Amino acid sequence: MSTLLEQWRATAYNEKADRGQLQKFWASYFQIEKEIYEKLLSNPDEEVRGTVKELAERFGHSVMTMVGFLDGIDESLKVPNPIETMDEDTQVNLVYDKALLYKNMVAAKADWLYNLPQWDNIFTEEERKALYKEQKESGTIRKPKKIGRNDPCPCGSGKKYKHCCGR
Repeated sequence: MSTLLEQWRATAYNEKADRGQLQKFWASYFQIEKEIYEKLLSNPDEEVRGTVKELAERFGHSVMTMVGFLDGIDESLKVPNPIETMDEDTQVNLVYDKALLYKNMVAAKADWLYNLPQWDNIFTEEERKALYKEQKESGTIRKPKKIGRNDPCPCGSGKKYKHCCGR
């Protein structure tokens, strides 16, 4: 018997599924995800806990949809849930790190989530811009400036690199 997470992933990432059906599936899921985040972010300091089934009922969606949501938010939680092994009676939490959640939404390019108006009451515009920039720069690889043959040697000898350490 497969776990709830395996069932969710088999549906959500089914490569054999009709592309149109899969697009409808994700469009519907993203709308539900947005609604759940609107509720969560409206009361950002509430520590939401319960079984998978209780949270599904609380937010008015199916257990499978809640499994997908738990999979998505897991990296942003202060204490990760046992998502690999959970069933509908597993105790889970939605206690998220606000900055990490925002940055993970940016990393996922989920502008419909990181632009939710509820963020206005959590972070100032400057704080959101700083978090956005920090996340975007974390994926940027910067190469150190290459030393040219005729540049002064970085060892401080005063000689050209080609006559010193560059041999």
